[in-house]
Amino acid sequence: MNAQILEEASKVIPEPQILINAVSRRVKQLMAGSRPMVEVGFRLGLADIALTEIAKGKLGVAGKPAA
Repeated sequence: MNAQILEEASKVIPEPQILINAVSRRVKQLMAGSRPMVEVGFRLGLADIALTEIAKGKLGVAGKPAA
């Protein structure tokens, strides 16, 4: 997991448990075949993709819409 991406995502969802749950749920969706909502770079894991989606405002959590 990329520390820089994690830090950026933490600014969007500052509560660690909510961030973990959001990433976990999105990783499951990606594993099931959902397409990433961001451009995927080389050697980017599923958790990094989910964190990037959160950091870029493409993915929100219930009660807090995506930007």
